[in-house]
Amino acid sequence: MTMNLNDPALFPQIDRANYLAEIDGLPDQLEQAWQLGNRLPLPEWRGLQRVVIAGMGGSAIGADLLAAYAAPLCPLPLMVHRNYGLPAWASGPETLLVASSHSGNTEETLSAFQLGLERGCRILTLSTGGELAERARHAGCAQWSFAHAGQPRAAVGFSFGLLLAALSRLSLLPDPAEELAGALGAMRALQAGLRAAVPVAQNPAKRMAGQLLGRWVVVFGADVLEPVARRWKGQLAELAKAWGQFEFLPEADHNTLAGLQQPENALPSLMALFLRAPSNHPRNLLRSNLTRQAFMLEGANTDFIDASGETPLAHQWTSLLFGDYLAYYLAMAYGIDPTPIAALVDFKRALTIGG
Repeated sequence: MTMNLNDPALFPQIDRANYLAEIDGLPDQLEQAWQLGNRLPLPEWRGLQRVVIAGMGGSAIGADLLAAYAAPLCPLPLMVHRNYGLPAWASGPETLLVASSHSGNTEETLSAFQLGLERGCRILTLSTGGELAERARHAGCAQWSFAHAGQPRAAVGFSFGLLLAALSRLSLLPDPAEELAGALGAMRALQAGLRAAVPVAQNPAKRMAGQLLGRWVVVFGADVLEPVARRWKGQLAELAKAWGQFEFLPEADHNTLAGLQQPENALPSLMALFLRAPSNHPRNLLRSNLTRQAFMLEGANTDFIDASGETPLAHQWTSLLFGDYLAYYLAMAYGIDPTPIAALVDFKRALTIGG
């Protein structure tokens, strides 16, 4: 089943939980998270030497975005941890552990929290409640809660905005308030041309969704757009139930390019998307152009997506917003409800009962 993207009145027939409202509200959510993160209580921790952010899925992607943005700004090493437990070096009061779980019940994040507690780390938890919030309160840890009833992937504004506020308040980042205001303005300006009411001819996200129908997608990103490429892949999977992968530049030019020969009959079904921003390293912009050229010469379909705005934060978040709309419109084109994730729910159930 395919749907006419020029008839958004039909979208609610498929999008029963109104996931579109989550995407439309993302700029407001990001702004709300920043404001909330500047009001919630936070200890004046001193002597920190390293930061580890533990999370999975939709909670971890906010940490990835923060880590990429903070890389040229934060004086401390910052790692995103997607697993049980913690690295051996994450111990003692010099380590700040941020445990981020939308539900508060993510088993890997609870494992990291528990070990961090045993090792004497400074701990901040981010969640809507659940077991993580309860354990944090019981242990006397800094515990931040936010209200969001939707899917974790739809709360990326919270998972990023709260982290941004926390690191700024701990003097691990220069005050980003002005840059964030610019990013929010750029998101809202871009959004005007991406909303469901905008017809395909004037809506680049809808047009690109049409190009992705029936194709395998690989998304390339560099610098602050690395986690955005990862976000696009995740949204394609969870919203459109479509296969995708992400690649980072310059790393992909040291291996992925060599795989453009086989299987020959699959290459015409490939769509390679290259995210670009003025804030990219000049050599990575050149690599993006040359890598796209190499894909084209081998018969793959390709396209560029250029970020909007004036700063790295604007580039990151306008690209992310475009990708969310794109994945949504691809779901509509396939006739797929973007909210349910039966495969993930079934897998979690299998884990619970031991397979």
